[in-house]
Amino acid sequence: MAKIVIREELKPKRVIALMSGTSCDSIDAGLCDVFPDLSCKLISGINYEYPEHIKSKIFQIFSGDATIKDICQINFAIGQCFSDACKVLISEFGKPDFISSHGQTIYHYPFDERIDNISLKSTLQIGESAVIAENTGCDVISNFREADIAAGGQGAPLVCFADEKWFHNKNIAIQNIGGMSNVTVVSDSCETFGFDTGPGNVLIDYCMQKFFNKPYDRDGKIGFSGKICDSFLDCLMQDEYYYKNPPKTTGREYFTKQYIENALKFAPQNPEDIIATLTALTAKTIASAYERFVYPNVGINEVVVGGGGAYNPFLMKLLRTYIPKHIELKKHEDYGISSNFKEVMAFAVLGYCTYYNIPNNLPSCTGAKHRVVLGKITKHV
Repeated sequence: MAKIVIREELKPKRVIALMSGTSCDSIDAGLCDVFPDLSCKLISGINYEYPEHIKSKIFQIFSGDATIKDICQINFAIGQCFSDACKVLISEFGKPDFISSHGQTIYHYPFDERIDNISLKSTLQIGESAVIAENTGCDVISNFREADIAAGGQGAPLVCFADEKWFHNKNIAIQNIGGMSNVTVVSDSCETFGFDTGPGNVLIDYCMQKFFNKPYDRDGKIGFSGKICDSFLDCLMQDEYYYKNPPKTTGREYFTKQYIENALKFAPQNPEDIIATLTALTAKTIASAYERFVYPNVGINEVVVGGGGAYNPFLMKLLRTYIPKHIELKKHEDYGISSNFKEVMAFAVLGYCTYYNIPNNLPSCTGAKHRVVLGKITKHV
């Protein structure tokens, strides 16, 4: 006999959602109202800067130069930083019903490598939820990716779940350009699907720091000042990741410091040309991913861009050049959604589903064998 699940009546919930992506530029914290139809309203959002030495430690972990002690300590330190971000919002608006924390990904390994016939597919997000709960006095929902991987998926992309709720009844591609780039395709003619198209800002940001001592290319000014080197771009476009069939995800574990330094051996001498070409790479890999994996399956009318890349006019100009003219190119703001806080809003919705025991992964996007409820709950007594 099937088990009968009695679910509490759904009610609107006020949620603080927390996100720090692969760019690690700040902790994005958003106070959101989530409703039973899974619509979401952003009340207020902040970009909370990591303390300088904590951020340095995180990048040390990214580069593989950290010890187990470093990871252990930074897990709790990031929990404290996430708590401090929450307190800014709590001081103004009061306590939410709960906190939904994505955490800080420090390693994501979506490959089914095996040892003694045991899968090593795995992911690790840190930012200790018990610290957040203790410091804020709120229940915390965290660790969203593990349940999908346990069910045979890649633990990503997860934002597709919210995209499907928010952009239904359209033939549309929702493109996020953060540290990495990922797309969700929503259409009446096929099941929702999504995947990582490749690097977003991660290569650009690395080279901006290396050559210009700046964290990113503000307003695309350096990109605009350079020339795209076609031979360097063609070389970069040969990477095998771009040809791999979805479902697929990627991250800093693949596009490492060593990866970029090796690529720079084939780069033009002018640093401005390097930035221009890497920006073109981001735009062209998005367009090429559509040509290989989207257009053959569904006709889309719009591409809606969010994430930090949406604020780079040079990147947006190139994307417009590479995408067929009949497809409209829009921003999340055209739908009343903040490009800056879109992923925060998505994790507020994912946390809401966890709270009510609603399955919140999309196997068509992650490759999981079945639907699961993502997230673990840390209670504050």
